[in-house]
Amino acid sequence: MTTTAITRTLSVPGATLHFRTEGDGPVLLLSQSGEGDADRTVDLVPHLADTFTVVTYDRRGLSRSTLDDPSRPVTMADHADDVARLLAEVGDGPALMAGFSMGGAIGLQTVVRHPGVVSTLIAHEPVMPNLLPEADRAEHVAELAAVQHAYTTGGLEAALPAIARHLGIDPAHEETEEGLTPQPLTVRRMANFAFFIGTEFTAVTTDDLYRAEPVPPAAVAGTRVIPATGRTTQPTVHTYRCALALAARLGTEPVRFPGGHNGNTAFPRATAQVLKDILGQ
Repeated sequence: MTTTAITRTLSVPGATLHFRTEGDGPVLLLSQSGEGDADRTVDLVPHLADTFTVVTYDRRGLSRSTLDDPSRPVTMADHADDVARLLAEVGDGPALMAGFSMGGAIGLQTVVRHPGVVSTLIAHEPVMPNLLPEADRAEHVAELAAVQHAYTTGGLEAALPAIARHLGIDPAHEETEEGLTPQPLTVRRMANFAFFIGTEFTAVTTDDLYRAEPVPPAAVAGTRVIPATGRTTQPTVHTYRCALALAARLGTEPVRFPGGHNGNTAFPRATAQVLKDILGQ
């Protein structure tokens, strides 16, 4: 089945969001990891568009989602507000959401700050130090700060290996499905990495939501929250441990997805099938 993507923009306080819809069915928002914009899901969306109206977007500050005032810090609350406004624009009721890493953290923010907007959230290895015990949280925050320092002193050449170590990724030996769309390190991606490391890391580490909460507020806000991990992610990776901590707070077990931390881009076909299996329940 061939579907057509529709690209639009949405003006929100402080920014203009670039987003894309494709397919037919219940609304499913994909919120990407790292510097990923709407284009990072180009291999995943076609395998979901036969079942869902898939929404992808550039987070504010990335690629085509421009900031009114680039000097103003972007917060996790801003990202959650953007998701709520975006879902109100494309649908007329609670939506499904799958968030990966940074996207998972944004999803967890959204379900607390905007109850009822998301009916089901899959949070795949969310970058949310506040879910961890205090000592582990401090380690996670220190790792993120170390990546920022590496970028400040050595640019992407120093920061990308630090990020790979932080996530337990070995780019030279990473398995993937065949026929994936190349994702070269373009000028735009380099700018996105600069924003992600310089601005969004700080948004994560300075946010207080979920810190010391015995139970996630989402558990009582009408959202089904499903923690998820990558099958091959190393258990020492902090985002993996964030997913385990979220599952423990919810009294459940995390769902396992193909691949590691970036499994949704490395194994899009298999990831789509898992999403369909979970969200069809």
